[in-house]
Amino acid sequence: MSQTTERIHELVDKLNQYRNEYYNKNAPSVSDAVYDHLYDELERLEKETGIIMSNSPTQTVGYKAVSSLEKVRHPIPLLSLGKTKMVSELAAFLKKHAALLMLKLDGLTVKLVYEDGKLVEGSTRGDGDEGELITHNISAFRNVPLSIPYKGRLVMTGEGFIHKRDFDRLKDTLTGSDGKPYRNARNLASGSIRCLDACICKEREISFFAFNILEGMDEFSDIRDSRSSLLLSLPEYGFGICPFLPVSPDETAEDISVKIRTLTDLAELSDIPIDGMVLRFDSFSYSATLGRTGHHYNDGIAFKFEDDTYETVFRSIEWQTGRTGEIAPVAIFDTVEIDGCEVSRASLHNLTFIKGLELHPGCRILVSKRNMIIPHVEENLDRGNYQDMIPQTCPCCGQPTRMHSRAGDKGRMVETLHCDNPECGSRILHKFVHFAEKKAMNIRGLSEATLDQLIQIGALKTYQDLYHLDRYRNEIIALEGFGEKSFENLIASINESRNTTFVRFVVAMDIPLIGRTASRILDGHFHGSLRELRLAALDRFDFTCLEGIGDIMSSNLHKWFRNPDHLLLWGSLQKELHFENGLDAKASGEENNMNGTNNKFAGCTIVATGKLENFTRDGINAKIISLGATPGSSVTKKTDYLICGEKAGSKLAKAQQLGIKVLTEQEFMDMIAS
Repeated sequence: MSQTTERIHELVDKLNQYRNEYYNKNAPSVSDAVYDHLYDELERLEKETGIIMSNSPTQTVGYKAVSSLEKVRHPIPLLSLGKTKMVSELAAFLKKHAALLMLKLDGLTVKLVYEDGKLVEGSTRGDGDEGELITHNISAFRNVPLSIPYKGRLVMTGEGFIHKRDFDRLKDTLTGSDGKPYRNARNLASGSIRCLDACICKEREISFFAFNILEGMDEFSDIRDSRSSLLLSLPEYGFGICPFLPVSPDETAEDISVKIRTLTDLAELSDIPIDGMVLRFDSFSYSATLGRTGHHYNDGIAFKFEDDTYETVFRSIEWQTGRTGEIAPVAIFDTVEIDGCEVSRASLHNLTFIKGLELHPGCRILVSKRNMIIPHVEENLDRGNYQDMIPQTCPCCGQPTRMHSRAGDKGRMVETLHCDNPECGSRILHKFVHFAEKKAMNIRGLSEATLDQLIQIGALKTYQDLYHLDRYRNEIIALEGFGEKSFENLIASINESRNTTFVRFVVAMDIPLIGRTASRILDGHFHGSLRELRLAALDRFDFTCLEGIGDIMSSNLHKWFRNPDHLLLWGSLQKELHFENGLDAKASGEENNMNGTNNKFAGCTIVATGKLENFTRDGINAKIISLGATPGSSVTKKTDYLICGEKAGSKLAKAQQLGIKVLTEQEFMDMIAS
């Protein structure tokens, strides 16, 4: 940080201290003349540098409030990282490449966007693809520049957090939405950053440290490929950056352990809340070659500190039959308080896990909240008296249970318990629960308890029945907890879900292993057309050619669409819905056109290459599939046509060599229309 930037920070801190003494304590420590002199100096430096901090006393505008937090899409997904608790895995992760070891801040991930030197957008990470706009609150952060001298587009991510000393001061004076005091700094930071009223956010002392740059600074060619160099340039603009240490390619686990201790001591000394470390490669170009999964980027790994454990007494196992028939075991134990929450239940995963712990009623167990989120039984302190608590019949329908062995993590075999009765009430109920979930059809306010009531009175047998509950109006209004108003609210919520998307619909169909990530991949490839996905599956399209779709997922898609009941559901349910992209509304008309006698491409293999004017890469492949043809990735003797755009390259030469018919994009479109 330059001396000028340091002076700006110093003046902001001093003047805010003097303002607090004057206005809040009625005990000024300097004269008005001294204050005015320092104020004038700060104002002059802000004009000279273009750096204006969010908590600068020169910014006299009020703090805004909004009525709700709008959603915002992240063009570059803000994904998580893989995790480990072993330093040896950090050393192995390096693979002879330089990296940064950085504090894993315990707050809320925030993205900032600057245009022409001005802050134009602040947002939360959300689910990685979609977050919430919090621009109104950024001015209430105490160390984010609202104006910077860099005039290009600059997009960065960092963490909004509350220093431990500030949390200790605030925790006894504030309560959360449950009316109870906040128990940790992370929860207070998260709630404060997402406040509708920036005045409230300002009182919470939110700080920001940048830890990654997503866009911008391309003109800095000498350092543009170095994450550390770009981060170290940010303090010149007034930003704080997350503390880190460089890690050389050949460092050992012992070397990294020393650096972890150094950074941990720094965090403790500086009152910075952390819950681990992050190791990320320094080179942006190398990072880009490593790709991503649906959950995380592969260019970094998070090192999590060991979770704290709490002793309690195990009492029993509750068995819950899910929608697939697998019966999940849940441990019931004496209540313990972990991170401010009362915990008395935790998943026991499977039969192998239960037997491995040698559980029996009355034994002492150690419980944690892994990653401060998921309750977990870590150990049995009273081993040696295992009791078989596995039920012989389904806890819901009473039908015999079945044990099944399958491959678990790292290829180890695990035993699970199943109910094979397709009419099991619990299985049916949980299928409806999945269908109504936010990630699926997003029917707000439709709880598991309400669904159970609707099933019990015979109002729900199929998913389509949800959209015709008016047939059971009188019966539903007569249910406990219902009335005219609650019935109308339920119908309104269900009708809102009629406006849906490709992704939500596919998730709702509950195809094994096809969740949101896989559905988004299919959405992109098939251009939002459910019809084209169906045709591709029935034609045994090789879904593994799509990055992120593996052999088992591809097989599941083929099997699901070969089931006549599934095909009937797929088609009939769409008649109840309206798709936001509008593509499937055209399906019936397209079917007549594409499968007619004039379709010259049915059964052909077509490869597209070069830059096309009217299609994206996914778009042209979707169009090829809609014609009953197969999109190819390389030119071979089996290729029937090559669609050629600008900068075609080697595929054009190969097609000419093999004598394959080459079409321009316009010729391809003319043949479709003819």
